[in-house]
Amino acid sequence: MTPYLTNVWRLNITHAAAIVNVFSGVATIMPIGMAFLIDAFMGDYWMLLLSSLAYSFGLSLLAMSTPPILSNAAGNCGAYKPDCIGDAQMVLFYTALAFLAIGISGHITSLDAFLKQQDSKPRTWQAAGGFIVILLAIVGFIAIQFIKPWSVRFGMPAIYTVVATFLFTTGSFSYKRRRELCNREEVEDTKNVIRMIPMWMTFIMCGVVISIGNTYFLEQAKDMNQKVGKWKIPLPIFKLFYDLVKEYFPNLYVKVTKLVIKEKYIPPCGIAAAMLFSILCCITAVEVETRRLDVVKRHLLLNNSNDNNEKIPMSMFWLLPQFLLLGAVEGISKDCIDRFFTNQAPTSMKRYLQLFSYGVIGAGTVGSVLSVYVVGQVSGSGGKRSWFQDTLDKSRLDNYYWTLTALSSANLILYILVALFYTYKDPPSEEPTQP
Repeated sequence: MTPYLTNVWRLNITHAAAIVNVFSGVATIMPIGMAFLIDAFMGDYWMLLLSSLAYSFGLSLLAMSTPPILSNAAGNCGAYKPDCIGDAQMVLFYTALAFLAIGISGHITSLDAFLKQQDSKPRTWQAAGGFIVILLAIVGFIAIQFIKPWSVRFGMPAIYTVVATFLFTTGSFSYKRRRELCNREEVEDTKNVIRMIPMWMTFIMCGVVISIGNTYFLEQAKDMNQKVGKWKIPLPIFKLFYDLVKEYFPNLYVKVTKLVIKEKYIPPCGIAAAMLFSILCCITAVEVETRRLDVVKRHLLLNNSNDNNEKIPMSMFWLLPQFLLLGAVEGISKDCIDRFFTNQAPTSMKRYLQLFSYGVIGAGTVGSVLSVYVVGQVSGSGGKRSWFQDTLDKSRLDNYYWTLTALSSANLILYILVALFYTYKDPPSEEPTQP
């Protein structure tokens, strides 16, 4: 999304990042409210159907919002440039984001719960379906690099989602459904939840740091040398490494820490570790960005524009360490925040409180937009040059990363103070009770 907004809409990186971060933040905050709707009257099936339809509409409108599909106010225009972005395209684009936010949040809220309600016994068709999903993801990962038209890039997932939604509806009569309505116990348990709020607030800073990966980090890589020998490596390679660390690092952390500390202290220590990794990530990002800006100045590329596509003579793999650190931040923080809520939350509230881990990231993502705005205003006050300009090469992201380092360090200290005064419950036993 960020390259689309910067390359086609010609928005500056700050504006593009703000749109992407607000969209991502809202999509991960909404599940908290959607969980109440599900328990009140909808149920998981209807929420999943609604969110699947929203996904389909959203991706379809996103593909239609690209310049070649519709004509702008001045007439037909098929080029990917700002002159071809009219009011119709903008309306479709922002409407698409609204539908996609509903789709994402609905799936976050309902998918796992709905699957648990179904028959858990493995079947041949389930294994085949899982293989097809993985195969499609690999094919899409490879194919998308060779597809230039944005209408096709957005159109492909739109087609897949429409087909998936249709397949989902074909089994509607065979699905098991369960509705939950709220009880008085939840009202009483709210008192116990209140004492968790100070801890929850300190988690948000991790979300602020995580948000820079999908925006500024990728935007930096876009203009750097992507070749290894004669091979041009696609940018999504960073996503691959990022996801591997995010997926496997938390399990490694839990296995190691179980050997030295009690299980009830694993989540709070893991959250502290994630905050420490976020500090290291920001420091690493500072050093790499300082080097990148130095290369830009030495090769007189300061006024380089997107039109000539001239690459900075610096390998994009300089950015790999900060992507790996960021993957560790998201993986450990997400896993340990989930564990924290599972262990500490009242039984009747666990469905809602586990969604707070998504809300933390969402609030942090929205908070990153606020931080960029405040830092931009402060750095540009008194006639000084703002750290955020129309291009990365003219901006001072290194200074912004230093700011995030300072804020993350202060937040870690605050978290330690809050965590020391928190009374932890033992995690619920996973072993069945003996008669």
